[in-house]
Amino acid sequence: MVAFGKKLKETQIQEWQGYYINYKLMKKKVRQYARQIEVGDQNHHYVLKDFSSVLDKQIEKVVLFFLEQQGILARRLFNLGGQHDVLLQHVDGSGISELQEAYREVGRDLLRLLFYVEMNAIGLRKILKKFDKRCGYRFTNYYVKTRANHPYSQLRQVFKHVGIGAVVGAISRNLADLQDHQGSYVSIYDQPTLPVPDPIIDSIKAAVDRLTNSTNFLQYLGKHALIMKEELPTPSEDHDVDERYHFMSLLLNLVNTFLYMVNTYIIVPTADNYSLSLGAAATLCGAVIGSMAVAQVFSSVYFSAWSNKSYLRPLVFSSVVLFVGNTLYALAYDLNSIYVLLIGRLFCGLGSARAVNRRYISDCVPLKMRMQASAGFVSASALGIACGPAVACVLQTKFKIFNITFNEDTLPGWVMALAWLVYLLWLWISFREPPREVEKNITSQNGKTGLIENGVIENRITQPLLLSLGEKQQDEDGDEECDVNEEASEEIHKPVTSVVAAYRLLTPSVKVQLFVYFMLKYAMEILLAESSVITTYYFIWSVSNVAIFLACLGLTVLPVNIIIGSYISNMFEERQVLLASEIMVCLGIILSFHLVIPYSVPQYVCSALVTFVSAEVLEGVNLSLLSRVMSSRLSRGTYNGGLLSTEAGTLARVVADGTVTLAGYWGMSKLLNVTLLPSLIICISSIVATCFTYNSLY
Repeated sequence: MVAFGKKLKETQIQEWQGYYINYKLMKKKVRQYARQIEVGDQNHHYVLKDFSSVLDKQIEKVVLFFLEQQGILARRLFNLGGQHDVLLQHVDGSGISELQEAYREVGRDLLRLLFYVEMNAIGLRKILKKFDKRCGYRFTNYYVKTRANHPYSQLRQVFKHVGIGAVVGAISRNLADLQDHQGSYVSIYDQPTLPVPDPIIDSIKAAVDRLTNSTNFLQYLGKHALIMKEELPTPSEDHDVDERYHFMSLLLNLVNTFLYMVNTYIIVPTADNYSLSLGAAATLCGAVIGSMAVAQVFSSVYFSAWSNKSYLRPLVFSSVVLFVGNTLYALAYDLNSIYVLLIGRLFCGLGSARAVNRRYISDCVPLKMRMQASAGFVSASALGIACGPAVACVLQTKFKIFNITFNEDTLPGWVMALAWLVYLLWLWISFREPPREVEKNITSQNGKTGLIENGVIENRITQPLLLSLGEKQQDEDGDEECDVNEEASEEIHKPVTSVVAAYRLLTPSVKVQLFVYFMLKYAMEILLAESSVITTYYFIWSVSNVAIFLACLGLTVLPVNIIIGSYISNMFEERQVLLASEIMVCLGIILSFHLVIPYSVPQYVCSALVTFVSAEVLEGVNLSLLSRVMSSRLSRGTYNGGLLSTEAGTLARVVADGTVTLAGYWGMSKLLNVTLLPSLIICISSIVATCFTYNSLY
C-alpha cells in the first residue's frame, strides 16, 4: 500500500492544487513543535496558539474556495434553468438529451468538489491525530471544542455543508422534469424516487452522506459489523475483489454467523436447570454460558490469522469443532458430568469463526456490495440472538432412544449438532475458496482528474494536500528524507503484525470507545445470563416463559436499528447519541435494582427493555465512531479493528458470566444487586471517559 499523501498525488486536479490544505507544511510544523517541546524551547500556550493559527488559515482557504465553486455551479444551473423553460415550450422535445447531459455535467463537477472537500476533511483528521501523537497534547479536544460550536465556525463548513442540498435539489428536480418530457412531469417533491434514478444523483447523494455522516438503515446496520475499509480504495483494488466474490460463499459465511449466535443463546433458558440436574448450583449457569466466551477469546485470534491463508479450511474446522462441542454438551446429562458439559461449551467457543466471517466480507465482497453484506452479517447475528431462545421454547419434550436422553436440557445440544453437520456438508459442496490476493505495486501513469463512468467515480478524488512549487524546492534541504521516513513508519497502510503494534495505534479516543463497547456487552450479558435464574427465583417463570421473554428482547434489535439508522442518527450527531445511550443504559441498570419494595414483573421487564434497547442503540454509534477514530492500518490483517472489538466484547461476556457465577456464593436473594453493582460502576466510568474525549469524536 502506498502512503496517504502519495496516493492522493496520483489523481491530482492540477488547476485546484493551490486550494488544498498544505498537508506537508503542517506535518513539518508538527515535527518542529515536537523537537522544540522535547528540548524545552517552547511552552504549551505558544504551540497551541501557533498551530491553531496555521490550521485556521488552511481551513479558511478550503472553505472560501468551496463557496466560490458553489457559486459557479449555482450560476451554471441558473443559466440552464432558462434554457429548460424555453425547451419545454417545444412540443417535439428536441434538445432534451443535450440539456440532460448539461445537468449531468454540473453533477460531475459537483462530485469533484465534494471529493475535494472530503479529502481535505480526511487530511484535517489525520494532522490532528498526528499532532496529538507527536506532541503529547490533547490538541484535537481543544481545537474542536473552541472552533466547532462557534457561530462563525469554518470548521463546521468542512464537515457539515450548507448550500449543497440546494444544488443537489436543483439538479435532481430538473433531471426528473426531463426524464418524461412527453407526458406528465414528475416532481421530486411529490415522487422523491425517480422511475429510473440517474447514476449521477446516486453518486452525489452517497458523497454528501459520507461528508455529513448522514445514514440510512442499511448503512447504520452495516456499521455494527465494524468491517473497516480504507479511506482511498482504487478501482484496480475493487476489481481484484470482484474476482474473489462468490455469492454462495458469502451466504455460507452469513449462515455460519446465524448458527453460531443461535448456538450461543439457545441454552440460556435452560442452563440453570441443566446445572441443577447435574448436582451443581443454578448460578453455575454463568460459567456454562461463559465458557463458550472464554474459548472465543483465543479462537478469534487463530481464526483471524488462519483467514490470511484460507477461508474454507477454518470454516470446516469450525463446523467440526462445533458439532463435537454440542454433542458433548448433550451427552453430559447421561454421563452425569458437569465437566463434560463445560468442555462441550468450551469446544463450541473454540469453533467461533466470526473473525473469518468478517474477513471474508472485508476482503472478498466488492465495495459496492460491502455495506449490504455488513448489514447481512449484523442481521444474521440479531436473528440468531432471537431464534436461539425461541428454538429452546419449542424443545419442551422428553424421550429416550438407545438409553440416550432427549429433553429440554439436552435437545438444544442435539439440534445444534445436527444443524452443524448439515451446514458442514453444504459448506463442503458449495463453498468456493477465493484466489489469494497478490501484492502489487500499482503506479498510475499521467495523473488524471476523476472520471465518471456510468455514474461511478473512477478515481475517487483529486489531489489535496499538494505542495507548491516553492515548497517542492525545499525538499532538497533534507526535509524530504525525514518526510519519507515518517510516511514509512506512520502512514503506510500496512497491516499490523502483533498485539503490541496494534496497541500502539490505540489513541485515547479508541481506548474509550473499546471500553464503551466492553461496558455495553457486559451489561447485556449480565441481563441475559442471569435472566433464567432471576425470573425463576422472583416470579417462578417456566423455561417457556424465559425463552419467550429473551426471544422478544432479541426481536427488538432490527426495529430499533431501523428507527436509529433512518431518523435519530440523521437528527443528532453520533457522539450525542452515544452519550445519551450510555445514560439510558445507566438508567436501565438503576431501575433493575431490588431495594425496598417487592420486586415485580413490570419493574424487571421495563428495566430489562430499557437496558437492552439502549445497549443496542449504543452499539451502533459506538462501532461507527470506533471505525472513524481507529487507525486505517487496522482495516486489514490479523490484528484488525474487527478482531479488537470482538475481543473486547468477548472479554466482557467472560467477566459478566463469571460475575454471575461468583455472585451465587452470596445467595439467591442478593444475586440481582450483587451482579448489577459492577454494571453500574462500569457504566458510570464509561460516561465519564466519554465526556473527557467527547470533542475528539469529530
